[in-house]
Amino acid sequence: MNTTLNIALIQSHLAWENPIQNRAVFEQKIKSIPNDTDLIILPEMFNTGFTMNAVEVAETMDGDTIAWLQKLAKEKDCAIAGSVIIKDAEAYFNRFLFVKPDGSIKKYDKHQLFTLAKEQEVFTAGNDEVIITYKGWKIKPQVCYDLRFPVWARNTSGYDVLLYVASWPKPRVNAWDTLLKARAIENMSYCIGVNRVGLDGKGYEYNGHSAIYDVLGNSVLQENPIEREEILYATLDKTHIENTRKKLPFLEDADNFRITPK
Repeated sequence: MNTTLNIALIQSHLAWENPIQNRAVFEQKIKSIPNDTDLIILPEMFNTGFTMNAVEVAETMDGDTIAWLQKLAKEKDCAIAGSVIIKDAEAYFNRFLFVKPDGSIKKYDKHQLFTLAKEQEVFTAGNDEVIITYKGWKIKPQVCYDLRFPVWARNTSGYDVLLYVASWPKPRVNAWDTLLKARAIENMSYCIGVNRVGLDGKGYEYNGHSAIYDVLGNSVLQENPIEREEILYATLDKTHIENTRKKLPFLEDADNFRITPK
Protein backbone atom coordinates (compact mmCIF):
# COMPACT_ATOMS: atom_id res chain seq x y z
CA MET A 1 0.00 0.00 0.00
CA ASN A 2 1.27 3.46 -0.93
CA THR A 3 0.83 6.17 1.69
CA THR A 4 1.44 8.74 -1.05
CA LEU A 5 0.18 8.96 -4.62
CA ASN A 6 1.95 11.04 -7.27
CA ILE A 7 -0.57 12.61 -9.66
CA ALA A 8 -0.22 14.34 -13.04
CA LEU A 9 -3.17 16.27 -14.51
CA ILE A 10 -3.01 17.08 -18.22
CA GLN A 11 -4.95 20.28 -18.96
CA SER A 12 -4.91 20.46 -22.74
CA HIS A 13 -6.46 21.75 -25.94
CA LEU A 14 -8.42 19.08 -27.83
CA ALA A 15 -8.67 18.66 -31.60
CA TRP A 16 -12.34 18.43 -32.55
CA GLU A 17 -13.44 14.87 -33.36
CA ASN A 18 -9.88 13.87 -34.24
CA PRO A 19 -8.75 10.89 -32.14
CA ILE A 20 -5.52 10.38 -34.10
CA GLN A 21 -4.32 13.93 -33.52
CA ASN A 22 -5.38 13.96 -29.88
CA ARG A 23 -3.65 10.68 -29.14
CA ALA A 24 -0.46 11.98 -30.76
CA VAL A 25 -0.51 15.17 -28.67
CA PHE A 26 -1.28 13.36 -25.43
CA GLU A 27 1.36 10.71 -26.10
CA GLN A 28 4.03 13.39 -26.33
CA LYS A 29 2.82 14.95 -23.09
CA ILE A 30 2.55 11.62 -21.28
CA LYS A 31 6.06 10.59 -22.28
CA SER A 32 7.41 13.83 -20.76
CA ILE A 33 5.95 13.03 -17.33
CA PRO A 34 8.41 11.80 -14.65
CA ASN A 35 8.62 8.05 -14.18
CA ASP A 36 7.73 8.18 -10.47
CA THR A 37 4.17 9.25 -11.34
CA ASP A 38 1.46 6.86 -10.16
CA LEU A 39 -1.56 8.26 -12.00
CA ILE A 40 -2.02 10.44 -15.10
CA ILE A 41 -5.44 12.00 -15.65
CA LEU A 42 -6.85 13.31 -18.95
CA PRO A 43 -10.06 15.36 -19.49
CA GLU A 44 -13.54 14.21 -20.50
CA MET A 45 -13.78 12.84 -24.06
CA PHE A 46 -10.06 13.54 -24.39
CA ASN A 47 -9.73 11.97 -27.83
CA THR A 48 -12.64 13.81 -29.51
CA GLY A 49 -13.79 16.79 -27.49
CA PHE A 50 -17.30 16.94 -25.99
CA THR A 51 -19.27 15.96 -29.07
CA MET A 52 -22.70 14.42 -29.53
CA ASN A 53 -21.58 12.89 -32.83
CA ALA A 54 -21.19 9.48 -31.22
CA VAL A 55 -22.17 7.49 -34.29
CA GLU A 56 -19.15 8.81 -36.20
CA VAL A 57 -16.45 8.86 -33.54
CA ALA A 58 -17.35 6.17 -30.99
CA GLU A 59 -14.92 3.32 -30.42
CA THR A 60 -15.34 -0.09 -28.83
CA MET A 61 -13.49 -1.54 -25.87
CA ASP A 62 -11.30 -3.28 -28.47
CA GLY A 63 -10.59 -0.03 -30.32
CA ASP A 64 -7.47 2.01 -31.00
CA THR A 65 -7.76 4.36 -28.01
CA ILE A 66 -8.07 1.50 -25.51
CA ALA A 67 -5.03 -0.25 -26.98
CA TRP A 68 -3.14 3.06 -26.92
CA LEU A 69 -3.96 3.63 -23.25
CA GLN A 70 -2.85 0.12 -22.34
CA LYS A 71 0.41 0.51 -24.23
CA LEU A 72 1.28 3.82 -22.55
CA ALA A 73 0.23 2.65 -19.08
CA LYS A 74 2.58 -0.30 -19.44
CA GLU A 75 5.45 1.82 -20.81
CA LYS A 76 5.10 4.43 -18.04
CA ASP A 77 4.31 1.85 -15.35
CA CYS A 78 1.46 4.01 -14.10
CA ALA A 79 -2.31 4.23 -14.39
CA ILE A 80 -3.92 6.53 -16.97
CA ALA A 81 -7.51 7.78 -16.68
CA GLY A 82 -9.95 9.83 -18.74
CA SER A 83 -13.27 9.48 -20.56
CA VAL A 84 -14.02 8.50 -24.16
CA ILE A 85 -17.10 7.70 -26.24
CA ILE A 86 -17.65 3.95 -26.23
CA LYS A 87 -20.17 1.88 -28.18
CA ASP A 88 -21.13 -1.16 -26.13
CA ALA A 89 -23.68 -3.49 -27.76
CA GLU A 90 -26.07 -0.99 -29.37
CA ALA A 91 -25.67 1.78 -26.79
CA TYR A 92 -23.26 4.70 -26.53
CA PHE A 93 -21.61 5.68 -23.24
CA ASN A 94 -19.53 8.59 -22.01
CA ARG A 95 -17.19 6.15 -20.30
CA PHE A 96 -14.52 6.91 -17.73
CA LEU A 97 -11.61 4.51 -18.15
CA PHE A 98 -8.95 3.76 -15.54
CA VAL A 99 -6.20 1.75 -17.20
CA LYS A 100 -3.66 0.11 -14.91
CA PRO A 101 -0.04 -0.74 -15.86
CA ASP A 102 -0.94 -4.42 -16.20
CA GLY A 103 -3.50 -3.55 -18.89
CA SER A 104 -6.57 -4.17 -16.75
CA ILE A 105 -9.36 -1.61 -17.05
CA LYS A 106 -11.88 -0.26 -14.59
CA LYS A 107 -14.80 1.66 -16.08
CA TYR A 108 -17.51 4.04 -14.95
CA ASP A 109 -20.29 5.27 -17.22
CA LYS A 110 -21.36 8.89 -16.69
CA HIS A 111 -24.57 8.97 -14.67
CA GLN A 112 -25.82 12.54 -14.97
CA LEU A 113 -26.12 13.26 -18.68
CA PHE A 114 -25.98 16.93 -19.69
CA THR A 115 -29.48 17.77 -20.88
CA LEU A 116 -28.54 21.27 -22.12
CA ALA A 117 -26.45 19.56 -24.82
CA LYS A 118 -29.07 16.80 -25.28
CA GLU A 119 -26.50 14.26 -24.13
CA GLN A 120 -29.34 12.05 -22.87
CA GLU A 121 -30.66 11.71 -26.45
CA VAL A 122 -27.39 10.15 -27.62
CA PHE A 123 -25.87 8.41 -24.62
CA THR A 124 -27.07 5.88 -22.09
CA ALA A 125 -26.60 6.80 -18.43
CA GLY A 126 -24.66 4.55 -16.11
CA ASN A 127 -26.31 3.55 -12.84
CA ASP A 128 -23.45 1.86 -11.01
CA GLU A 129 -21.38 3.35 -8.22
CA VAL A 130 -17.74 2.46 -8.93
CA ILE A 131 -14.84 2.45 -6.49
CA ILE A 132 -11.41 1.78 -7.98
CA THR A 133 -8.71 0.31 -5.74
CA TYR A 134 -5.20 1.24 -6.83
CA LYS A 135 -2.01 1.00 -4.80
CA GLY A 136 -4.03 0.88 -1.59
CA TRP A 137 -6.09 3.97 -2.49
CA LYS A 138 -9.85 3.97 -3.03
CA ILE A 139 -10.82 6.27 -5.91
CA LYS A 140 -14.36 7.20 -6.95
CA PRO A 141 -14.61 8.32 -10.62
CA GLN A 142 -17.13 10.89 -11.85
CA VAL A 143 -17.64 12.75 -15.13
CA CYS A 144 -18.33 16.48 -15.52
CA TYR A 145 -22.08 17.10 -14.94
CA ASP A 146 -22.03 14.53 -12.10
CA LEU A 147 -20.36 17.31 -10.10
CA ARG A 148 -23.63 19.21 -9.71
CA PHE A 149 -25.32 16.30 -7.89
CA PRO A 150 -23.82 15.77 -4.42
CA VAL A 151 -25.87 12.68 -3.52
CA TRP A 152 -24.23 10.73 -6.35
CA ALA A 153 -20.80 11.58 -4.91
CA ARG A 154 -21.62 11.08 -1.22
CA ASN A 155 -18.84 9.25 0.60
CA THR A 156 -20.68 6.26 2.01
CA SER A 157 -17.89 3.82 1.06
CA GLY A 158 -14.89 5.47 2.72
CA TYR A 159 -13.13 6.41 -0.50
CA ASP A 160 -9.94 8.50 -0.43
CA VAL A 161 -10.17 10.38 -3.72
CA LEU A 162 -13.11 11.79 -5.66
CA LEU A 163 -12.05 12.24 -9.28
CA TYR A 164 -13.82 14.33 -11.93
CA VAL A 165 -12.86 14.60 -15.60
CA ALA A 166 -14.65 17.33 -17.49
CA SER A 167 -15.34 19.61 -20.40
CA TRP A 168 -16.63 22.48 -18.26
CA PRO A 169 -17.09 25.76 -20.19
CA LYS A 170 -15.68 29.13 -19.18
CA PRO A 171 -19.02 30.94 -18.52
CA ARG A 172 -19.82 28.51 -15.67
CA VAL A 173 -16.32 27.95 -14.31
CA ASN A 174 -17.15 29.61 -10.99
CA ALA A 175 -19.54 26.74 -10.30
CA TRP A 176 -16.76 24.27 -11.15
CA ASP A 177 -14.37 25.93 -8.71
CA THR A 178 -16.94 26.12 -5.93
CA LEU A 179 -18.38 22.63 -6.27
CA LEU A 180 -15.02 20.85 -6.43
CA LYS A 181 -14.03 22.48 -3.17
CA ALA A 182 -17.39 21.68 -1.60
CA ARG A 183 -17.17 18.02 -2.61
CA ALA A 184 -13.77 17.72 -0.90
CA ILE A 185 -15.04 19.27 2.33
CA GLU A 186 -18.36 17.43 2.58
CA ASN A 187 -16.84 14.03 1.73
CA MET A 188 -13.61 14.51 3.69
CA SER A 189 -11.58 13.25 0.76
CA TYR A 190 -9.21 14.61 -1.82
CA CYS A 191 -11.18 15.99 -4.75
CA ILE A 192 -9.55 16.23 -8.18
CA GLY A 193 -11.00 17.97 -11.23
CA VAL A 194 -9.36 17.83 -14.67
CA ASN A 195 -10.76 20.20 -17.29
CA ARG A 196 -9.70 21.12 -20.82
CA VAL A 197 -8.77 24.48 -22.35
CA GLY A 198 -9.38 26.11 -25.74
CA LEU A 199 -12.29 26.23 -28.20
CA ASP A 200 -14.28 23.24 -29.35
CA GLY A 201 -15.92 22.60 -32.71
CA LYS A 202 -19.14 24.26 -31.57
CA GLY A 203 -17.36 27.47 -30.53
CA TYR A 204 -17.55 26.88 -26.78
CA GLU A 205 -14.55 28.12 -24.78
CA TYR A 206 -12.92 26.24 -21.92
CA ASN A 207 -10.44 27.80 -19.51
CA GLY A 208 -9.23 24.90 -17.42
CA HIS A 209 -9.16 25.57 -13.67
CA SER A 210 -8.09 21.97 -13.09
CA ALA A 211 -7.64 21.58 -9.36
CA ILE A 212 -6.93 19.35 -6.39
CA TYR A 213 -8.43 20.06 -2.97
CA ASP A 214 -7.53 18.28 0.26
CA VAL A 215 -9.89 17.00 2.97
CA LEU A 216 -10.28 20.50 4.42
CA GLY A 217 -10.86 22.17 1.05
CA ASN A 218 -7.38 23.64 0.70
CA SER A 219 -5.81 23.77 -2.74
CA VAL A 220 -3.01 21.24 -3.14
CA LEU A 221 -1.65 22.92 -6.26
CA GLN A 222 0.75 25.82 -5.77
CA GLU A 223 -0.96 27.86 -8.49
CA ASN A 224 -4.75 28.01 -8.67
CA PRO A 225 -6.59 28.69 -10.93
CA ILE A 226 -4.58 27.74 -14.01
CA GLU A 227 -6.04 28.70 -17.39
CA ARG A 228 -3.26 27.74 -19.80
CA GLU A 229 -2.32 24.41 -21.33
CA GLU A 230 -0.25 22.73 -18.64
CA ILE A 231 0.71 19.48 -16.92
CA LEU A 232 0.03 19.85 -13.20
CA TYR A 233 1.70 17.75 -10.53
CA ALA A 234 0.81 16.93 -6.95
CA THR A 235 1.39 14.30 -4.27
CA LEU A 236 -1.53 13.04 -2.22
CA ASP A 237 -0.86 11.90 1.35
CA LYS A 238 -2.95 9.15 2.97
CA THR A 239 -1.93 10.26 6.49
CA HIS A 240 -3.60 13.65 5.83
CA ILE A 241 -6.91 11.84 5.27
CA GLU A 242 -6.55 9.52 8.23
CA ASN A 243 -5.42 12.16 10.72
CA THR A 244 -8.09 14.67 9.70
CA ARG A 245 -10.92 12.13 9.80
CA LYS A 246 -9.75 10.96 13.24
CA LYS A 247 -9.62 14.50 14.57
CA LEU A 248 -12.82 15.60 12.84
CA PRO A 249 -15.06 12.51 12.50
CA PHE A 250 -17.80 14.33 10.56
CA LEU A 251 -18.50 11.40 8.22
CA GLU A 252 -19.64 9.36 11.21
CA ASP A 253 -22.51 11.81 11.73
CA ALA A 254 -23.86 11.49 8.20
CA ASP A 255 -27.28 9.99 7.51
CA ASN A 256 -27.38 6.38 6.37
CA PHE A 257 -29.00 5.98 2.98
CA ARG A 258 -28.79 4.05 -0.26
CA ILE A 259 -28.77 5.65 -3.67
CA THR A 260 -31.53 4.47 -5.98
CA PRO A 261 -30.62 5.55 -9.53
CA LYS A 262 -33.41 7.17 -11.53
